[in-house]
Amino acid sequence: MNKISLPWTERTFYKRDCVSIIPNSREPHRCIPGCQICQQLVRCCCGRLIKEHRSFAGKSVTSLADDQTQSESWTVEKDTVKSPTNAYGTIDFQGGSQGCKAKYVRLSCDSKIEDILHLMVKEWRMQLPKLLISVHGGTQKFDLHPRIKDALSKGFIKAAGTTRAWILTGGMNNGVAEHIGDALKDHASHLCHKVCTIGITPWGLIDGRQDLLGRNVEAPYQTLRNPLSKLHILNRVHSHFILVDDGTVGQYGADIRIRQELESRISLQQIHARTGKRIPIVALILEGGPNTIITVFDYLQQTPPVPVVVCEGSGRAADLLVYVYKQTESQG
Repeated sequence: MNKISLPWTERTFYKRDCVSIIPNSREPHRCIPGCQICQQLVRCCCGRLIKEHRSFAGKSVTSLADDQTQSESWTVEKDTVKSPTNAYGTIDFQGGSQGCKAKYVRLSCDSKIEDILHLMVKEWRMQLPKLLISVHGGTQKFDLHPRIKDALSKGFIKAAGTTRAWILTGGMNNGVAEHIGDALKDHASHLCHKVCTIGITPWGLIDGRQDLLGRNVEAPYQTLRNPLSKLHILNRVHSHFILVDDGTVGQYGADIRIRQELESRISLQQIHARTGKRIPIVALILEGGPNTIITVFDYLQQTPPVPVVVCEGSGRAADLLVYVYKQTESQG
């Protein structure tokens, strides 16, 4: 099919596929020459099993390893190829008491930010917000004290609703994104036209991502998954998903650049052309680890600094940040 005849989304956005086979030296499995069982267990550096690659074609793992130099490492730029996206449309979440739907697109990690913003505003018809709330914190399951849950459900939701906010999260139904989803759940009916909750998620971390394949489709998506899976389901309370593909499976980080640059671009948009006032950003921190602390530092280093709201009592990184702040304040 000629590229010019493709729909705008497929002309603009791409998926990525690993085309090199570089056995991961960190994998615990060691291949015995000729052993078919070992052949099934070895993974490429992209996270997929060797046999899942289209270019595998029955080669032995030992011959594949011999083809690679010891110093060679897997990279997105060198070892993946792009082709028009094959996953976009509307997610129809299954299994809940209420029907929930969300717009979504799978796109490459090097997509142009202006194209993503065009998709959101022109194609998805999202109204620009008066406030952008970027939520960061733990990506694994953690508990919140009822006091913090109540504060999220009341204060956070009120602030988001009155400002017609966009809320950015990691989009998965675990960790901080799940808690934000829970806070929004009870208010979904009257907030649906006021608040957009946007999940920016690595494509390769999604459990059941095969259900999302299709061009401009309404994709039924089951939210009950294998609890032993290392992948994650999407949170059903989100209204939009940007699924970032760097060609890897089961690995974090594909979404980082897209999210950072999208936030910066949104902050340059004007709320009122007459006044020149731009969209403000606020970061919200719940729990989290070392990467959360780095994220907070990056926000504070911006010009002007991005305000950061840290939920004391949510645990780990959040509590450490509060402690350091209080110590600094008490010492002048």
